[in-house]
Amino acid sequence: MSNDPATSAENPWPVRTVARKIGDWVHRLGDVWVEGQVTQMNARPGTQTAFLTLRDPSADVSMSVTCPMWLVRELPTPLREGDRVVIHAKPSFFFGRGTLSLRADQIRAVGIGELLARIERLRKLLAAEGLFARERKRPIPFLPKGIGLITGRASAAERDVLANAQARWPHVLFKVLNTAVQGSQAVPQILRALSILDKDPDVDVIVIARGGGSVEDLLPFSDEALCRAVAAAGTPIVSAIGHEPDTPLLDHVADLRCSTPTDASKRIVPDVREETARVRQMRDRGRRALHGWVDRETRLLTQLRSRPSLADPLGPIERRLSDVEMHRERGRRAMLGLLAKDQAEVANARGKLAALGPAATMARGYAVVQFTDSAGNLHVLRSVSQIEDGAQLRVRVADGAVHTVAESVEPTTPAPEGDRP
Repeated sequence: MSNDPATSAENPWPVRTVARKIGDWVHRLGDVWVEGQVTQMNARPGTQTAFLTLRDPSADVSMSVTCPMWLVRELPTPLREGDRVVIHAKPSFFFGRGTLSLRADQIRAVGIGELLARIERLRKLLAAEGLFARERKRPIPFLPKGIGLITGRASAAERDVLANAQARWPHVLFKVLNTAVQGSQAVPQILRALSILDKDPDVDVIVIARGGGSVEDLLPFSDEALCRAVAAAGTPIVSAIGHEPDTPLLDHVADLRCSTPTDASKRIVPDVREETARVRQMRDRGRRALHGWVDRETRLLTQLRSRPSLADPLGPIERRLSDVEMHRERGRRAMLGLLAKDQAEVANARGKLAALGPAATMARGYAVVQFTDSAGNLHVLRSVSQIEDGAQLRVRVADGAVHTVAESVEPTTPAPEGDRP
């Protein structure tokens, strides 16, 4: 193809050339094994060719398949729409119509055992990646302002969730998106609905609900793409698939697994009657606790008020006041007595001092003689040896002083021993 001249507006290829080149490239692909789900089947009696539509269970992609009629008739179990199959086919491009299809020469039905084995392998893979870990699960709001519901149109699961939730809390708000819940369209539609609700700021929790069914019916809820989308969602997801024994992989990935759709409505919406009774009970308990506390504090105050210090608060003060007055009077009397005693002692000491002092002595007729030294200072004359004849003397008597001059100095002659007393 690289050797062919390039096309242009002036040198275009005819349609047949383009169709032939596309067919050449498709035919080079060779034989392939393809797995998918049968969504349409046209195998009319009397015809030699059967026409099938094979769809990818996890994406909105399908291809046409043609095969000999005998290939469909020889299958161990009749082929039905919704069956999972594996085919061996060769891509074929129809030149005249410009369409692509697969020409199958082998068809193998995927059995329940093989499907369960694949689910188990996927379960181990997702568990190893931590998608089932408890610590990554988000709590469900106590009273969500909005609940998103993904379920089948007019299904029993939808009626159960809505009826039970509204019976428990009449003002609960639901945003319901109906999707296929089995078959080839289930996973793509559920993924679109999940994306819409996850982006809605008024939706606090999303419920994916479906009634019970066979293993094949519940296969979409074990799809890898759906499990990863639920794990990546920012809104808490509740899985309510099937009955109690049914455990698709969605149950492990979701933040809350409910055994049935009815159980989901009970787990995500509180019962207004139960909550009202609980509020009433808590109010009664609070009232009793408050009354008990008030009564206890009242008794304590009564006990405190009955104590003498609070029953007669001025009595102890008055008694102490009389004690203070008594002790003050005692102190005053003791102080006055001590002062009188000290005054008497001072008077006695003053009398003794007066009697022994120079003034009293001079009053009895004695005098004090003083002389002046060479420096002009006065000194009491105690010995005649201290002065000489002509010394200036000062004689002090009781009522004044006399200045005299010593004419002579006469020492006193000592008395004989026999004359001494």
